[in-house]
Amino acid sequence: MEKLLIANRGEIGRRIIRSARALGIRTVALYSEADAGLAHVEEADEAVAIGPAPARESYLDVDRVLDAARQTGADAVHPGYGFLSENADFAERVIAAGLTWVGPAPETIRAMGDKARARTLAEAAGVPVVPGSGRIPPGSVMDVEAEAARIGYPLLVKASAGGGGIGMRRVDGPAQLAATVAATQSMAGKAFGDGTVFLERFVPRARHIEIQVFGLGEAGAVHLRERDCSLQRRFQKVIEESPAPGLPEGVRQRMAEAALALCRHTAYRGAGTIEFIVDAVSFDFYFLEMNTRIQVEHPVTEMVTGRDLVAMQLRFAADTLGRVEQDAIRFSGHAIECRLYAESPERNFLPSPGTLTRFRPPPVGPDLRLDAAYREGETVTPFYDPMIAKLIAHGATREQACNRAIDALRQFEIDGIRTNRDFLIACLENPGFRAGDIYTGFIEDNRATLLHYA
Repeated sequence: MEKLLIANRGEIGRRIIRSARALGIRTVALYSEADAGLAHVEEADEAVAIGPAPARESYLDVDRVLDAARQTGADAVHPGYGFLSENADFAERVIAAGLTWVGPAPETIRAMGDKARARTLAEAAGVPVVPGSGRIPPGSVMDVEAEAARIGYPLLVKASAGGGGIGMRRVDGPAQLAATVAATQSMAGKAFGDGTVFLERFVPRARHIEIQVFGLGEAGAVHLRERDCSLQRRFQKVIEESPAPGLPEGVRQRMAEAALALCRHTAYRGAGTIEFIVDAVSFDFYFLEMNTRIQVEHPVTEMVTGRDLVAMQLRFAADTLGRVEQDAIRFSGHAIECRLYAESPERNFLPSPGTLTRFRPPPVGPDLRLDAAYREGETVTPFYDPMIAKLIAHGATREQACNRAIDALRQFEIDGIRTNRDFLIACLENPGFRAGDIYTGFIEDNRATLLHYA
């Protein structure tokens, strides 16, 4: 691997560039009209304009991405996260073009991208899954009322092709069911080109805990422990940490073993994440989905393991990684990641695009990391995810990591747009959070307290 095209933008683009440069790999950045001049464009060895601001006309245009690879002589493609990262057709076209695909096999991406099929694979691997239904395509004759009664309320109607909280609606009783199924099918058809949905039991007091894995194909897989991603608004993660606070050691081990079982069953290759829903009371856990890519929150794992996951991806794709032994992976301390968004928490977290007239991060070092998409004077546009940066703090203990994150957020100087910085501080200072009493409904249940700062 000599020249890597990064089929992404912003923060993850910059992140991949850093690891590639350390390995002596030249990089090619892509940019839309809205992103011209951003940091990821300037930091790459080469950059190619790829089209207008709307993602479907630029970053999601497979032909334009592959044309950029041909123009620059790139011999490999890293998709980052989002955009085309879990598009099996794109992966197949990259491989067919004679390029190295930095990711799992296309057939694995396709299997895990279909959430209903992924559940079936998890069950076959002996991994516990949330009670749910089979696939319900538009026009299905399945008796959804009977299926819902069997599963039990409350439940979720989920898009089979969805992900990241998109295409998910809660139903609390039979009166809502038919309309919610129809609405979710319609939305899924428009958003993903597949209107298939399925029903899944909703765990009222749940934690969202995921296992970072790295698959070695037929040679097995290793795990790099878990991340707790329970602090969410509108099914989107806000704060992540590793290790998961208060998780019994036996549960931690069983979750890791289940994740590795699924990797072995699918001969998984490369970085991936097995996501679980965990009952916050009983600690029973159930398979939720598998993300066949690097995760937004991967830095917390890097902070507690000292491993560069992107470098591992690149070396594995280039067949230079060598053998990775589970016993050789060490864990140290605690790490917390805060996602800094251009949004208005008091307006139900609506995006708040605009120009960063002032953007002065705190000093970083071994225990404080900043992965930023933007710099001072640059504009957060309405065309893409409104995340500005990720702040990751490490400490010997959870309390130390938490305090370090709070201090860093307070030092952050940001003007020109609304952000969720003060909201993040309120979360980190909340007594329930400090006690580790976190679950997916935490923000909604504590909304009045967390928004009091405003």
